[in-house]
Amino acid sequence: MQHIAVVIPCYREKHHILDVLGKFEATIDQIIVVDDACPDKTGEFVRENTNDPRITIVTHEKNQGVGGATISGYQKAMALGADIIVKVDGDGQMDPAMIKTLIQPILLGKADYAKGNRFYRLNGLSKMPAFRLIGNLILSFASKMSSGYWKIFDPTNGFTAIHSKIAQELALDKISKDYFFESDILFQLNIARAVVADVPIQAIYGEETSNLKISRILLPFIAKHIANLFRRIFYNYFLRDFSVASIELVVGVVFMLFGTIFGGVEWYESSATGVTATPGTVIIAALPLVVGSQLLISFLNFDVQNQPDQPLHPSL
Repeated sequence: MQHIAVVIPCYREKHHILDVLGKFEATIDQIIVVDDACPDKTGEFVRENTNDPRITIVTHEKNQGVGGATISGYQKAMALGADIIVKVDGDGQMDPAMIKTLIQPILLGKADYAKGNRFYRLNGLSKMPAFRLIGNLILSFASKMSSGYWKIFDPTNGFTAIHSKIAQELALDKISKDYFFESDILFQLNIARAVVADVPIQAIYGEETSNLKISRILLPFIAKHIANLFRRIFYNYFLRDFSVASIELVVGVVFMLFGTIFGGVEWYESSATGVTATPGTVIIAALPLVVGSQLLISFLNFDVQNQPDQPLHPSL
């Protein structure tokens, strides 16, 4: 039997936490509540109002963010001997009954990490606020590019599961400690070449108030995704390996830059002087753009197919 631990990062979740804790089935071996310096002292409230022997409370003296709280929970779960670590938010938007479905790809040896996907079942999307829906679509595409997991969706979903052997392989101290945690860990998983599974789930929207504001995090998240994209490409295509795809990327970028700069300069001179550019000049500007774009498309196709497909934890 696999030892299953649940990590619940908490910040201002006092009004929901007892209801969430009461929904975990007997198959869960450990429940780790991380009080991330909650003003309402969620950890103390849980200690005083529950007697479930599976519950362990971790308290932060200073707020570290949802990522920092989750990492603390991971570390505690690994210390307690967990094989699979599930993250569940304390706001009641995730159904603990879905845990057995979420962890199936890991139990079957088909994945190292599993995450929920609220977009799979279309009937549940009508309950999601429109602005949040659009924001998630944008962030999902940005996450595909930065993480290299082109076949997964809903990267900000916090309902996740990871095999402890994979968690031990990750540089946990380098993963973002704020709300970018879910996206940043996907980047780290790709660097480790771990297999990620998307699991359809039904989100629950009630009276809870989410601390994640799409309007506030959209631009900062996109900037972080761009940084991760360059890091991933450098590591996977130039440091760890160098292939035809690496050459396609370099040559494609050079050709695109040359065509753009040369064409721009010639267009400016033609506009300023009124002298029409010669056919040869147009070809010199256009041909690198055409060839460069084809090379970049070829690289993109290789990158899409280069998604990890062999789970790591069975061999660790």
